[in-house]
Amino acid sequence: MIELVLIHHGLTLGNEDKRFIGTTDELLSSTGVAGLQMREYPMAGLVFSSPMKRCVQTAEILYPEIKAIIIDQFRECNYGAFEDKTYFEVKRNPAYYNWLNSAGKMPFPDGEGRAEFIERTMQGLEEILEIMNCKKAKKAILIIHEGTIMGIMSKLAFPRGDYYDFQIQNAEGYILHLNEKFLYDLCFSAKTDWANGGNHKNYIKF
Repeated sequence: MIELVLIHHGLTLGNEDKRFIGTTDELLSSTGVAGLQMREYPMAGLVFSSPMKRCVQTAEILYPEIKAIIIDQFRECNYGAFEDKTYFEVKRNPAYYNWLNSAGKMPFPDGEGRAEFIERTMQGLEEILEIMNCKKAKKAILIIHEGTIMGIMSKLAFPRGDYYDFQIQNAEGYILHLNEKFLYDLCFSAKTDWANGGNHKNYIKF
């Protein structure tokens, strides 16, 4: 059994302002740092992180004695024309309503689409699994973004859910338990049998 601990990075100023923060490379706000320091998190020998500053800083705060392995594919979604804008700013753009009417599936204007983003995220997960296999590790911490977490959970969580079913606040996370054969089939084989994932809920939120 593999255990993945998915942690959403701490708050940034853009998060506090409820902006679309994807490619914008912000550090944590003082509120974000304090929020991380108030909580307890699982320990593990392996820590992986998005290359974005807010994730690297979160990893350094939570696991100061462990050097995080950077996974480039775990960057947050590229929000394109919506980047660093609030709802009140993007609602003036007719493209926002087209995106909204697609249930968030169509690409952001000049940015990524959901399917493309999740595919990139799963490529990052494949890289992690290869590293874990080489190190014979059964548990890992992933310091990543909300979208990245939602993408992974929409593919691996049971019972299955939609992408937006797994929205999560900053500094929160999921602990995900996965059957190794199921993971191999999903990431490295053309055939995926969901029965290999188990019949019981395989995650908890913290």
